[in-house]
Amino acid sequence: MTVLDAALAGTFSIGGDLTINRLGFGAMRITGPGIWGPPDDVEGAKAVLRRLPELNVNFVDTAESYGPFVSEELIAQALAPYGKGTIVGTKGGLTRTGPGEWHHVGRPEFLRQGAVLSRQRLKVDVIDLWQLHRIDKQTPRQAQFEAVAQLKMDGIIRHAGLSNVSVDDIKEAQKYFDVTTVQNLYNFANRDSEDVLEYCAANGIGFIPWFPLAGGELVEGHADARAITEKHKASPSQIALAWLLKRSPVILPIPGTSKVKHLEDNVAAAGIELSDADFATLDQIGKKG
Repeated sequence: MTVLDAALAGTFSIGGDLTINRLGFGAMRITGPGIWGPPDDVEGAKAVLRRLPELNVNFVDTAESYGPFVSEELIAQALAPYGKGTIVGTKGGLTRTGPGEWHHVGRPEFLRQGAVLSRQRLKVDVIDLWQLHRIDKQTPRQAQFEAVAQLKMDGIIRHAGLSNVSVDDIKEAQKYFDVTTVQNLYNFANRDSEDVLEYCAANGIGFIPWFPLAGGELVEGHADARAITEKHKASPSQIALAWLLKRSPVILPIPGTSKVKHLEDNVAAAGIELSDADFATLDQIGKKG
């Protein structure tokens, strides 16, 4: 019988004081098409969120731009007041003008307003983790980083992170505040942020890979990888998640879904223990892919 328990993925401590189970949940997909408006099945989305604590998924990633605002509102409706140990991280720095339309806005007043309103929507006194969704090229970087530092000093957020950044970006931001997490595109099939992951691992920074389920098609299409899925009685997506969890102890995958069954399938990956040989085989397949 498969045990569904995100705690099997191990733990990570964000900023040294917020311990979470490494397999989390990304709440972007509990919105409408184009990440715009409410989902077609609002009650279904809430059912997914309510299932999280039952599965020991205690880290939820969202953003004010998801909906916009819809994801944060649904999280609060389903989970607030949050159980002990549940951490909701959110992001700011993007504005929306329609389905699939995203625009960078890094003006300090916009970042501050976004964080304050996210705090209200999430129904928390302090946002445990707030990440700058994008560094806005139209606004001086110093102004953006100073705004994030001020959010911390004013007690609006506890910990701060960055999203879609380079190693140099992280080093620059660290002159203004402690960067506790980084959220970049990274998965079994896409290693473009390998240098960022290595920097995070060396400095105790949580690395949150977005699009973590990608690469399942490579697993499905390769005989050696299919043999690994058969050995573990797992799906290609579950193996891709298990590979991420073994890749580095700072990796915090956040697979998202709007279906309870899919959520449970994702959490089952926490219990898959890849051997070193399995990992090496998959690693080479992913790199070639």
